[in-house]
Amino acid sequence: MAAVRPLTEADLSEAQRIMRTAFGTFLGAPDVDAFWTDFDYIYGRHGAPHIRSFAVDDADGRLAGSNFATRWGSLGFFGPLSIRPDLWDRGLAQPLVAAVTAAFDEWGLAHAGLCTFPQSTKHIHLYRKFGYNPRFLTPIMAAPAAAGVLPESARYSGLAPADRAAAEAESAVLTDGLYAGLDVREEIRTNAARRHGDTLLLWDDTRLGGLAVCHWGPASEAGTDCLFIKFGAVRSGPGASERFGALLDAAGALAASVGMGKVLAGVNTAREEAYAQMIGRGFRGVVNVVTMHRPNEPGYSRPGVFALDDWR
Repeated sequence: MAAVRPLTEADLSEAQRIMRTAFGTFLGAPDVDAFWTDFDYIYGRHGAPHIRSFAVDDADGRLAGSNFATRWGSLGFFGPLSIRPDLWDRGLAQPLVAAVTAAFDEWGLAHAGLCTFPQSTKHIHLYRKFGYNPRFLTPIMAAPAAAGVLPESARYSGLAPADRAAAEAESAVLTDGLYAGLDVREEIRTNAARRHGDTLLLWDDTRLGGLAVCHWGPASEAGTDCLFIKFGAVRSGPGASERFGALLDAAGALAASVGMGKVLAGVNTAREEAYAQMIGRGFRGVVNVVTMHRPNEPGYSRPGVFALDDWR
């Protein structure tokens, strides 16, 4: 098995080129050099405090591929995993999957996963070798932005430092209610520090009712004219459905206020009520991915959970 090393700053440009070429080739893009150039998965993840970056080289010492392990408290996921197309089917993806899986074990995570193409038997077979099992589809869905008024204190970027700390603490309470130890505070902080967008915060008096880590712009993980919700959720229990509707409304209003024409978000279909509500509100699928879980358990993808995410 090829040796894996940490990805470095000097690798990033080539890692980005490989990632775009690999996915563009797999998806049949007519011009792989122009594929996925309106957003970023490489620079924005590398060096974040909750993410580890890995690289594998070819026999000549040139970068052959990369992978990223992301930690959200007790849960982690990996990707994007990409290998240079001229080196496909030579066993170079396996050490990158082994490396992120070892990172998950070192972190002591309760749950880990990834998402992949549901039509690709090759990808699913590879990940099953390492204990990841396919479960439900996650449609990545879009709806038009809609002008509206954001509630007071709805934007993390507008809070004073002490209020930001309080909001982060509330976010951890909210996500722990979805799955024990789930924690996206580092995602919120990284999003703000790297200016990828902003985090929406919806309050019930002093309690946090919902949050959404939102990206927009070419340096983020969103595409052109798009506000992308990387993670969003509302507090579980009575009123969760209404809180989820308010979160979707606020995301549409935020998108319009920053000049984005649509909202993009993923919702696992095991979260039956959330998926149905998005369909009812006019969200339509852009692409389907399938989540694979280790161990073969639902995590927070289950009925009664109103959450949005995208493990790409």
